[in-house]
Amino acid sequence: MKYLKHLAVLVISLSLFGCGIYKLTGISLSEDTKTFQVNYFQNNAPLIEPGLERDFKIALEEIIMNQTNLDLVKSNGDLVFEGEITEYRVSPTTATSDNKAAQNRLTIAVKVHFYDKNDDEAEFDQRFSFYFDFAGSSLLVGSQKETAIEEIFERITQDIVTASLAKW
Repeated sequence: MKYLKHLAVLVISLSLFGCGIYKLTGISLSEDTKTFQVNYFQNNAPLIEPGLERDFKIALEEIIMNQTNLDLVKSNGDLVFEGEITEYRVSPTTATSDNKAAQNRLTIAVKVHFYDKNDDEAEFDQRFSFYFDFAGSSLLVGSQKETAIEEIFERITQDIVTASLAKW
């Protein structure tokens, strides 16, 4: 009985203390990294959606603030994110028998330039994109457009955070 008690204490201790080693987000920053900045993302997509660049900048800032302890600054950040929106496109993905779109897809792509003042090797230029499918019979307006853009930005910004800050 005494052996089982010691074994239970050991298993519980390892379970509790073992969890502290891992980070669920996978984000790993140097001790010198305290700040980040997100510069203006120029909207260079052939089809311009007004305000998209502002909304993307805000979405990227929010996800970094929510997943790290970094402070947002306007200049001289330890980490710098900048780039451009390169694609905003609605295209049919499937057709009906009478050649009408059964389903459409909104695709947004962003090219990101990432700079790390404390780690030159972490820097990159990379394209990120994602899409949202919707019925071909509906228009992408109002709340459906807002939902589509939010879902796309959620995925793209998470991919950017993973590429820039997660050191697996």
